[in-house]
Amino acid sequence: MATGPSPYAVVPDAARNRRTGILAAAGALAMLGLGYASVPLYRLFCQVTGYGGTTQRAGEDALAGVKVSGKTITVRFDANVARELPWVFKPEQVKQELRIGERKIATFSAHNLSGRTITGTAVFNVSPEQAGRYFNKIQCFCFTEQVLKPGEDVRMPVIYYVDPAILDDPAAQNIAEITLSYTFNETPESAAAAKSPAKLAHNAVSAAVEKPLDRAQTRR
Repeated sequence: MATGPSPYAVVPDAARNRRTGILAAAGALAMLGLGYASVPLYRLFCQVTGYGGTTQRAGEDALAGVKVSGKTITVRFDANVARELPWVFKPEQVKQELRIGERKIATFSAHNLSGRTITGTAVFNVSPEQAGRYFNKIQCFCFTEQVLKPGEDVRMPVIYYVDPAILDDPAAQNIAEITLSYTFNETPESAAAAKSPAKLAHNAVSAAVEKPLDRAQTRR
């Protein structure tokens, strides 16, 4: 005997399915947006708190209201380059002693050892980490990309000061020495340009012009 549909059968709800799909897509887009937003938010967090030894950025106007302390502190400088970057990068002074709140200028030098133009960016931090929120840079080569032509030498200044508020922080007030460390990396765009077919062909031609064949080989 034929039976009709059960009153308990689940009938698909097209509208509900569409709504569920839209909500799922919106959630995925929200998570994607949060992922992109998390990078600048993390940077902002580090800059505000000095987390991970992240230094602060200050303007000349901020320095105008800073009272110089009689207490001194030593700043040591460290310079590194990524293994694949053919630059020589070093500080021109090993360390400086300054009064807390005093503006100071340090200089770094860089030399491009390669036969191509390279764009680099410097990442930085200070140690101990507690000093990060009090180490202020007014001017620094790390704020922008640096472009060095083949064989070029450059000198790059850093203008900085240590905020006197460090003396009111129980976790940082007894710090006697701060290390400011930089590491230069080639930008992805610069590295990609060096690997392009046109650039590789140009480098091969340049190498052939700069190193002609041995005369004995040409007679064979």
